[in-house]
Amino acid sequence: MEVIDFHGITIKTEEVIGFLKKQMSLKEVCHRIVSEKIIEQAAASRNIVVTEEEIQTKTEEIRRAKRLEKVSDTIAWLKEEMNTADEWEIAIKKSLLAQKLAQKLFDREAEIYFNQNRLNFEQLVVYQIIVPYQRLAQEIFYQIEEEEISFYEAAHLHSIGEQNRYVCGYQGKINRWSCDPEIAATLFRDPIPLGEVLGPVQTEQGYHVFKVEEYIKAELTPERRREIIDKLFKQWLNNEFNYALHS
Repeated sequence: MEVIDFHGITIKTEEVIGFLKKQMSLKEVCHRIVSEKIIEQAAASRNIVVTEEEIQTKTEEIRRAKRLEKVSDTIAWLKEEMNTADEWEIAIKKSLLAQKLAQKLFDREAEIYFNQNRLNFEQLVVYQIIVPYQRLAQEIFYQIEEEEISFYEAAHLHSIGEQNRYVCGYQGKINRWSCDPEIAATLFRDPIPLGEVLGPVQTEQGYHVFKVEEYIKAELTPERRREIIDKLFKQWLNNEFNYALHS
């Protein structure tokens, strides 16, 4: 029977499994283990391998990110994480293998997916005011339209939520798919209503008044390509997992 030494306290592996069961977490762990096996088999069938140089490069990248400048710092960190250098390298290898398999499977499909879903990748820089009552929202809307108050000042004075008031209603970049349908229909129009005061729009949060500050057109940047590849890979892996369970 294997045991784990946790700062001088002995824990049996069966205790770990029992704890995972009680926490309803064992299924998730098994899911991840099976997924790793699927990735390894799929990579092997496509002659995908991870080189020692790639592992070393990733190791150094992680060490820099965690400020592990000395070998002793790395050893101390691994010990704290109850891990060894060999086990850490295996984990890095598995991660890189999944990345290379995803790239192999979906690099070309990423551009097709992007073109088919281009509208979903458009972004707007948006400010919003949220208030609890429609009458108040309408009154704020007219005051801004008549230039009795600026949008940002109105957000700072009236918007629900301390953080929203603090940033004067700034929401940052938003995508069409991240909005409620009513909000998406209001903001993502043709043409995009830049600089206009929009609303009020009712949601479960309250009544929203918006201002679109900037339109960012959809572009297939390296970061977006990576996001799409990851999304398609997760869908593929989930399908493979379900097939393995029922075949």
